[in-house]
Amino acid sequence: MLLLRISQSLLGNSLTEVFHERADRDTQSHILDSGCIMMNDTLTSDVIGRRVAVNGEHATVRFSGIVPPVAGLWLGVEWDNPERGKHDGSHEGTVYFKCRHPTGGSFIRPNKVNFGVDFLTAVKNRYVLEDEPEEDVKEQTVIIGNKPVETIGFDSIIKQQSQLSKLQEISLRNCAVNCAGDRGTIAKACPNIRKADLSRNLLSSWDEVLDIADQLKHLEVLNLSENKLRFPSGSPSRTGTFPALKVLVLNRTGITWAEVLRCASGWPVLTELYLKSNDLFISERPADVLQTVKLLDLSSNQLIDENQLLLIAYLPRLEQLILSDIGISSIHFPDAGTGHKTSMFPSLQYLVVNDNQISQWPFINELDKLQSLHALSCIRNPLTEGSKEAKTTRQLIIAKIGQLKTLNKCEILPEERRGAELDYRKAFGNEWKKAGGHQDPDKNRPHEEFLEAHPRYQLLCLKYGAPEDGELQTQQPFLLKNRLLSKNPTLKDSLFVFASLGAKIGARRDCWFLLTLKIKYPNQVDRKVLEKQLPDSMTIQKVKGLLARLLKVPVSELLLSYESPKVSCPAEHRVGLCPPSVIRVASKWETHTSVWEGAHVLRRICLYHPNPLFYL
Repeated sequence: MLLLRISQSLLGNSLTEVFHERADRDTQSHILDSGCIMMNDTLTSDVIGRRVAVNGEHATVRFSGIVPPVAGLWLGVEWDNPERGKHDGSHEGTVYFKCRHPTGGSFIRPNKVNFGVDFLTAVKNRYVLEDEPEEDVKEQTVIIGNKPVETIGFDSIIKQQSQLSKLQEISLRNCAVNCAGDRGTIAKACPNIRKADLSRNLLSSWDEVLDIADQLKHLEVLNLSENKLRFPSGSPSRTGTFPALKVLVLNRTGITWAEVLRCASGWPVLTELYLKSNDLFISERPADVLQTVKLLDLSSNQLIDENQLLLIAYLPRLEQLILSDIGISSIHFPDAGTGHKTSMFPSLQYLVVNDNQISQWPFINELDKLQSLHALSCIRNPLTEGSKEAKTTRQLIIAKIGQLKTLNKCEILPEERRGAELDYRKAFGNEWKKAGGHQDPDKNRPHEEFLEAHPRYQLLCLKYGAPEDGELQTQQPFLLKNRLLSKNPTLKDSLFVFASLGAKIGARRDCWFLLTLKIKYPNQVDRKVLEKQLPDSMTIQKVKGLLARLLKVPVSELLLSYESPKVSCPAEHRVGLCPPSVIRVASKWETHTSVWEGAHVLRRICLYHPNPLFYL
């Protein structure tokens, strides 16, 4: 009986393959474990265009041959990082190859270059079990044909194969993958892969990607970023290669928009497409492709302008559009006039325009025309820069885009929207009146220029009422003389404090005013009304301290409130009212806003609220 001892290191995916390997295997080109290909005298012609790595830097082979007067074979490479090179592909007046950058080229000896490894080799290098120690390796006899064969380490190989077949997510970033390898080996070893990161490898063409994808029928997510790929110039010869692919990342691959559209027919269920930093120019409208895409990232493509964006405006399912760092400063939807919605981007819910050149409010006005827009991110633009105006800018954006629910990843609460819209309505009230605005609806006809600058202003007047003359006056904050009326309810008694302007005393430069405070208990009619005269320069904070001493009520329980004299307040609404949400607003108003202003805001709210009593 013939016994063959076959070591584990010689076993491939199956024992049968061992007997079919060629005997002259060691005489082929030397392929080192590091993936380096070394040849003594010649390189095959297909080396041109191959992607290579040299000491961690990636490049593309542009030339192979002799460079006199130095003997021997040289490779001319164009570096991805042009600072790594020394010339433009010429030497002593002779042009051997061309580079896009004057210092993007170098000549390198072949034995210094890493041409990479196939997909399955990279997977095994990263994911298979380590070989067992020699003393633990078990011997086993198997029958191949009619011959018994004694194997060493067969159990370990079975474990490795089992391990690979269970892989569903792999990351081979920067693993020097250059091709699929032998046909069918990927499908046999790891058929269940669903997510694959092949970014920053040595893949040089889209065909090599197709060779890999053909064997991964369950693939849903594929990242090919930072692979300088050659894409087909015509229609792809193979279709149906990505039947399950939902997410495709092609950042920094050098793909053009025309190539995207040509290849997109092979992505029938794609939902997310990332095309960052490819110098894209959108040259044509997608026709029968990309119709399932929900997220499109076009960031850092500086050639894109607002007219090109209109070519992708009718993608029916596009919900998220990322346009960061494309240099855009304006946008216009020509199919929609002032106050109307556009038919473009019908499903767009989330728009990102960070790091652009947006400096004018008409850009924000146009976004209100998007019928489905709910979230916006627009940080690091000239319009939004500057910490002093950040809060005001946020309020203006909220007021200008009516359906917005999230701004710069921060939720817009109903009370924030209400405050922003009321402030906006007041801030531009005088301008509205000068433009022809009027409290009487029959006379309210602001001119077109105002409506273009403030498309939602008329709507806000319908929502909250037209601004009144009193609330449009500029007042000095914090001083007691600027308050119309104030009421001071406790948590139990709904105590009211009425303030009226006193008589002027003296005529000199240092003259001053007195304010008379009348304090009464509306639900205790037999209790005597108290009166106090205070200087008009007294702050609200000091008034609250005085009232706390007079009424023997803690300052924390004192709230100043206002009731419009134009609105009657039923008695049942004046007892025990202290909404927690309004109390939170109170501290803000005490600190930052005069009661004169706060009173007018509350008076407007009273007109549209079933309970006309509010607290400051």
